Amino acid sequence: MDPELEAFIPLFPVTGPTDPVDVRASFAALAARLPPPDTSRLVVEDRTVPADPDVAVRVYRPRQARGAIVWLHGGGFVMGDLDTEHPWAGRIADASGAVVVSVAYRLAPENRYPAALEDAWAALTWTVEHAAELGVDPERIAVGGHSAGGGLAAALALYARDHQGPPIRYQLLNQPGLDDRQESWSRRHFTDTPWMDRDKVAAGWRHYLGEGPVTQYAAPARATDLSGLPPAYIATAELCPNRDEDIDYALRLLRAGVSVELHQWPGTFHGSQAILSAEVSQRQIAELAAALRRALA
Repeated sequence: MDPELEAFIPLFPVTGPTDPVDVRASFAALAARLPPPDTSRLVVEDRTVPADPDVAVRVYRPRQARGAIVWLHGGGFVMGDLDTEHPWAGRIADASGAVVVSVAYRLAPENRYPAALEDAWAALTWTVEHAAELGVDPERIAVGGHSAGGGLAAALALYARDHQGPPIRYQLLNQPGLDDRQESWSRRHFTDTPWMDRDKVAAGWRHYLGEGPVTQYAAPARATDLSGLPPAYIATAELCPNRDEDIDYALRLLRAGVSVELHQWPGTFHGSQAILSAEVSQRQIAELAAALRRALA
């Protein structure tokens, strides 16, 4: 493990997504300790997307932006909101020059699949319809997210492809949760990795899916046809249960003719980019923003 990251492990709370109320409070407290992003060059505004129910979004608008990204927060499908994602959404908007539409999708287990995907879809269509108001080109709209949000972004790309949705320019997937099954080597063996391990990932999927059938729009790794999807940037952490399913998804996208940039970060663990003082975390965040900037240029 990267020594700069290892020093912070004792500070991470020991918790798992068994009691959503408890883990949400812990997650919010952890996010609140992060240094706030510099938003002096951004216009930040909370908006409401009309839907059933309405969806809250927070829009980060850099000056002279050309494109936008619909951004979906992490949190194992049970945690996270606009405030916990503020440190990341603000940094990505400032560094990439893209408008970031951060989405407060409904959380499990109170709202199981497909509630979160429906909220993401509403935010995507709203962003495209309001592109002129946001000052961006409707042909330069990306989707992306961290962890569970990255999996939702991948599902959103599949859903848009299959339902004649708005054209998506790019997928920005950071350590995405793509597979509900426990079949990959990293999922089976990473039983005690920091912050997120096999059992916590499995519990998050149980909260999200319930007992219903699992489709490709719930777990994108189950998709049999990945052709015709937008180009993707996929980032993985070496000590992350999601690592191997993400790498496999990247390879399958490539074999389906989809352009992919894959970055495997050595010595890191799931969510370790929250340790902003570490040099590797700074490179991870800079790479995400740079990939988005190139994609929407």
